[in-house]
Amino acid sequence: MSNTSELPHNITASGWRQPLWYHYEQCAEAPYAFAFYFFGKVFNLVFGSPSNMLVIWSISTRKSEGSTSDIFMLNLAVMDTFFCLMTPVELLNRLYLDHWGIWFLQRFAYGVKDMAPLFLTCICLDRYIAVVHPIFFTNFINNRIRMGLSAFLWPLILAYSLTDSILGVMSVTEAFSALILSSFFIMIFCNISIIWVLRRSVLGKEVMNPVKKKALKMVLILLAIIVFNYLPPVVLMPFIPTYTFVQFHCKISVTIYTIMDLSSTIEPILYISKMDRLNFCSCLNRLSKKSGNLSK
Repeated sequence: MSNTSELPHNITASGWRQPLWYHYEQCAEAPYAFAFYFFGKVFNLVFGSPSNMLVIWSISTRKSEGSTSDIFMLNLAVMDTFFCLMTPVELLNRLYLDHWGIWFLQRFAYGVKDMAPLFLTCICLDRYIAVVHPIFFTNFINNRIRMGLSAFLWPLILAYSLTDSILGVMSVTEAFSALILSSFFIMIFCNISIIWVLRRSVLGKEVMNPVKKKALKMVLILLAIIVFNYLPPVVLMPFIPTYTFVQFHCKISVTIYTIMDLSSTIEPILYISKMDRLNFCSCLNRLSKKSGNLSK
């Protein structure tokens, strides 16, 4: 009888190597960041998936005119839904299969997620033009322009995601950093401009215009998402050489990217929280009627 007691705990007597839940053998001394990673994945699946589906359903079935930014929010919700629904596949591959083909698909999903700030920036710019340049905005209120811009962005998103999938994350690090930094500075500019215009508009008045107030809240929320979810990985990139393997791959990178992933749930929940109560209730009623018809 062969003695298997000396084999590593993730290798069976038959020679099959079960993937480590903390991914790297060196992370055995500090695996707790991966527990946070798995929590974030399950959280996105449980809460992010239905929230994004509700946003997609609400925007696509809305009879009345919504915000001009809804077309960008719809695209963002589609991206986040795909990313959240990849969770069971990713967890199965990380914990059991370790199949190279699924790793390519995982990196593709992360590439799609990385490009989400594109649509966040589009939403921010749309609100900026509406408040700061209202006359110009009225000439471009037709959603065909926004649909055309979205169609233009998708080939860029797919090209980035395929590059990430085939060549690895280091091949797109500079592009990702440039995207986050440019999005951050654009949103800073939009915030300052909108606040300046709104401040001038309320001088001598007691109540702020509801439309402009809504635009300000939207841009502030988007800026908070960029700062909290996307800026930390960019800030850490220049300091990668100063960290040890365990510090970076077992603690810092896992925690930072988990926080970035949580935006897939934060974004739709914030959108739903801003919906009018009447619109939200009518959306839920349509969903319940639809599910009732399907069950018959």
